[in-house]
Amino acid sequence: MKVAVFGAGSWGTAFSLVLADAGSEVTMWGRRQDVCDTINERRENSDYLPGIELPPAVRATHDPEEALADAGVVVLAVPSQSLRENLTEWAPYVPRDAVLVSLMKGVELGTVKRMSEVIAEVTDAGPERIAVVSGPNLAKEIARREPAASVVACADEAVAQRLQQLCHSKAFRPYTSSDVLGCELGGAYKNVVGLSVGMAVGLGFGDNTTASVITRGLAETARLAYALGADPLTLMGLAGLGDLVATCSSPLSRNRTFGEKLGQGMTTDEIYASTRQVAEGAKSCSSILDLARRNGVDAPIAQHVDAVVAGRMTANEMMDAFIARDPKAERD
Repeated sequence: MKVAVFGAGSWGTAFSLVLADAGSEVTMWGRRQDVCDTINERRENSDYLPGIELPPAVRATHDPEEALADAGVVVLAVPSQSLRENLTEWAPYVPRDAVLVSLMKGVELGTVKRMSEVIAEVTDAGPERIAVVSGPNLAKEIARREPAASVVACADEAVAQRLQQLCHSKAFRPYTSSDVLGCELGGAYKNVVGLSVGMAVGLGFGDNTTASVITRGLAETARLAYALGADPLTLMGLAGLGDLVATCSSPLSRNRTFGEKLGQGMTTDEIYASTRQVAEGAKSCSSILDLARRNGVDAPIAQHVDAVVAGRMTANEMMDAFIARDPKAERD
């Protein structure tokens, strides 16, 4: 099967490698022509995954129409806040029967829509044609073919199973789910929790602090997921706890690293200026907070992370505020 992957960053490139290892012909779309040229000529994405040789089945183009020609599956791996604008441009070229797969982990600013909802709105695709892949998938480790697992979620179980086979390689084990909502919320919220854990690390705090933030972050995620109708058990699996642990514990995590820099005293603008990588939690924390408030869900971690990212509070003040909150029963 031909697969089009839109996004030549680290995760889009790593997932293209997974698909190629599993037997697909992959055409990547890249925003920058020079990145596409390097992939085609040197078999390497030196800007995002230097030193990783890409299989011959992966090629790149800057032309979206070329990338989408005859594609049976379209994988979207662009920053979440740019999805709507980009997909509106690409939608006329998407084959009518293609399955659209989201690798993105965010909530759209303003609309508070999940990525699958944006895809449906822009393309008119039904739920049986929209899937998400989510789990503990740090791109560099995936690209190095270190063993990893993930979840492929779609409302149509047969489609989820077909996609499962499409990306099941020697090093990548996908599981299926029909809980698209739960998988997306777990993926988006863990970035916000990862920022808060990174701030704790940047401030010099140890394992008790980070374990406490991770656990309360999982509880906060589950409250919102339950309020919106997701299966709470999804948050105990790879797309919930698994992804949360990877994001909060690894120095490879962009969100944890972003949070560490905030904890060390850098401003959001200074961090943006120092890297080309996107930390989705910094972009989506305000929309996730907005989503929680619209649904009457208490979200102290999202609230305080948003305040730090926006410059209304320091990381140290955030940690003090967590401890000073009124005590309550753990399950409240």
